[in-house]
Parts: sequence; structure tokens; C-alpha cells
Amino acid sequence: MSLGESASPLGRARGLGSAREGGEHWLTERVTSVALLLLGSWLIASLLLLPSLDQRTVFEWLRAPSGAVPMALLIIVGFKHALDGMKVVVDDYVHEPGNNFALNTLLLFLAVGGAALSLFALARITLGGGA
Repeated sequence: MSLGESASPLGRARGLGSAREGGEHWLTERVTSVALLLLGSWLIASLLLLPSLDQRTVFEWLRAPSGAVPMALLIIVGFKHALDGMKVVVDDYVHEPGNNFALNTLLLFLAVGGAALSLFALARITLGGGA
């Protein structure tokens, strides 16, 4: 009889638990979710309060610190949250270690690149370089 057959259910499960990993990731996902909920509500309310949604009005709104700073936070938190969510999907469904590493690296590059491009566009608008 092998050890696996004679061990109690607790004995078979011992060592297969969380190993105290993942708590920080779980908390980060929850915090970024709340932040996105608040920042998304701010964005919708701010856009509804604008007199019009033409390009000039939106640019003027984004040139003010009250528009640019929360928008930058929305960009950063949004890309961080998206990266964390996609990493969970890759970790859950890609079991080959090499492919897992490659996809997670690609996701990181895409998230950093997308956030950088978005922040650059916001900076151009904020500093008056936009159309």
C-alpha cells in the first residue's frame, strides 16, 4: 500500500495549500477595482458636467489639474488592473513554464507600453501640444 492510499485526507492535502502566496495579488486586485470604480465614476460625472463634449472643451478640461491628475491615475490604475487580471488568466490556463513566462513578459511590455503611450498623449494635451 502506498503512502497516498493510507494517508488521511489532511495528510494528502498537506503541502498543497496556498503556501502563503497570492494574498498580496488578491489585495492589489481589490484595491485597484475600488480605485477604478471611484475614478470611473469621477470620469463619467465630469464628462456629464461639461457644457459640451467637443474637442476644445475636453482639452480645456484636461489641461486643468483637476482633470489631468485623476485622468493620469485612471490610466495607471487601469493598466495595472488589466495586467493583473490577464496574468491570472495566463497563469491559470498556460501550464508550460516557457510559454507562461513568454506570455507574462509580453503582457508586461504591452501594459507598460500602453500606459506610457496614454500618459504621453495626456501630457501632450495638458502641456498644450495637442490639436
